[in-house]
Amino acid sequence: MTTTPSATTPTTPSTSALVDPARTEPRAPDRTGAEHTRAEHTAPEHAALEHAGPTYDVVVVGSGSAAFATAIGAADEGLSVLLLESTDKWGGSSAMSGGGQWLPNNAVMQRDGVADSREEALEYLELTVGDEGQSTSRARKEAFVDGVADWVDTTECYGITWARAKEYPDYYPELPGGKIGRALEVKPVDSKKIGDWWDSARAMMPLPIMTDDVWQIVRSWSTVDGMQRGVRLVTRILGGVVTGKRLVGIGAGLMTALFDVAVQQQGSELWLDAKVTDLIVEDGRVVGVQVERAGREMTVRARRGVMLAAGGFDHNTDMRQKHHGIEGDPSGGPGNLGQVHQIAARHGAAMELMDDAWWGASISGVGEHDPGFLVGERSLPYMLIVDAQGRRFANEAESYVDLGHRMLEHLEHNPSGIYWMVSDIRHARRYLRSYAMDPRVNKEMEEAGLRVVAPTLAELAVKTGLDAETFKATIQRFNGFARAGIDADFGKGNSAYDRYYGDPTVHPNPCLGPVERGPFTAYRVVIGDLGTKGGVVTDEWARALREDGSVIEGLYAAGNVSASVMGRTYPGPGSTIGPAVVFGMIAGRHMARG
Repeated sequence: MTTTPSATTPTTPSTSALVDPARTEPRAPDRTGAEHTRAEHTAPEHAALEHAGPTYDVVVVGSGSAAFATAIGAADEGLSVLLLESTDKWGGSSAMSGGGQWLPNNAVMQRDGVADSREEALEYLELTVGDEGQSTSRARKEAFVDGVADWVDTTECYGITWARAKEYPDYYPELPGGKIGRALEVKPVDSKKIGDWWDSARAMMPLPIMTDDVWQIVRSWSTVDGMQRGVRLVTRILGGVVTGKRLVGIGAGLMTALFDVAVQQQGSELWLDAKVTDLIVEDGRVVGVQVERAGREMTVRARRGVMLAAGGFDHNTDMRQKHHGIEGDPSGGPGNLGQVHQIAARHGAAMELMDDAWWGASISGVGEHDPGFLVGERSLPYMLIVDAQGRRFANEAESYVDLGHRMLEHLEHNPSGIYWMVSDIRHARRYLRSYAMDPRVNKEMEEAGLRVVAPTLAELAVKTGLDAETFKATIQRFNGFARAGIDADFGKGNSAYDRYYGDPTVHPNPCLGPVERGPFTAYRVVIGDLGTKGGVVTDEWARALREDGSVIEGLYAAGNVSASVMGRTYPGPGSTIGPAVVFGMIAGRHMARG
């Protein structure tokens, strides 16, 4: 059972600000005045009963990747850490995600002999992100790129094994500085290593799947390399079973690995169902938080700092309406309600990018089923996306955040907000479509009018309410592009990013195939998102700033509760988690040095 750290004796941080590049072992945390063993599911009993709760060096609000990165960085410097999760599940949106991290010029690339550099990464960021305010300042871009090495080196010292998504391109790879294979993900790990904590993880896919599996597995029964990749995945699953392991990858694997380091190796604590209701400020400095837990309010103090890493406001419909003009169809964690944004704003934190999100197209949710965020399916041939009149309006295969922006912009011409993804029978027969795998969900969607099947395109237009002549003309034009291999309207298939998820057996363009063989299917598509990207403005040390640019002492922010260094775009795979973990670790170390 974990004992409460001393409320009077401070810990002594390491004097080193950064990880020694030659280091191969984790730094032994200095636990002066604080007895630490492995954390339990609940806080110490007396802490739950007393109004004046325990004191830690660092208090982290949230339990996603930014939160755990902060904990790892702080604990690696010898500080005591408490993580507070407002729901009964830990891991946040990170545990539900693909788990990739966009980390340019990382050590794994260097070991693989892949050319990249600080200069190329910064050039690419300037071209893609540009200047969207303080959150995208040159100093923050440099801090992100320069912080990659510390994150990778430190986590490897604690036993995490990173794999490179070798085939996955940046989302604008043709731009100067663009590359292929910058993203890292954790190699599948045994979730049994964290014991009963696995039961409270917010993991969506408990399988040892990896990023580079996905683009081929979608065509596992229509192409040789797809079938081979499927066999490799099955072999990986069976290998885990035979050896008594419960292997997990992508987001589930990432958060399992980070939990193991932060909680089990370093001794940081994690409380569930612990909702932060306010910050404690003394003499202009944030010194702790007010926490509601088990029906009681308590004060938890922080000697070195408080990190806000509680996710976005995806599921707060009032905030979505205020800042986005729509209620939203999010795919992020249900605990992302924006309460921490509101607390930070009350204490003077500046906000940026509140009108933006990690947008994308999603298959509409139905009943208790969440929207299905579309990633690779948009790049496959034999399909297109049209508006309520039956017109194409964008390159379906472009970066999902760009497609989301196009859908929002197109509302001016498509005020109903209705979009349809239309495909012919080959799309259904050749490709593994995650949103269409459950026949019960398909039936619910048909009953709700969100999935429509018809033997002809003319009948499909009637059933979906599309303008028949407009839709007919759109299909004729699209099919002509497919046969020629050139999308003269929107350039689908021109970029290496588009083609990554395409079908290489389809010629002359792996992303284009004529929609002409019935029966035809239409799925209702909505403006979805992976989370909001606006929030607290921070500097290159992840310190929260006021409107006048001054620092709110003792307060830090990272992840989707902060305004993203990626601005209004998505430079490459893992552009949410990459900056989240890098700035989390930067903040953890900065608290130790402060």
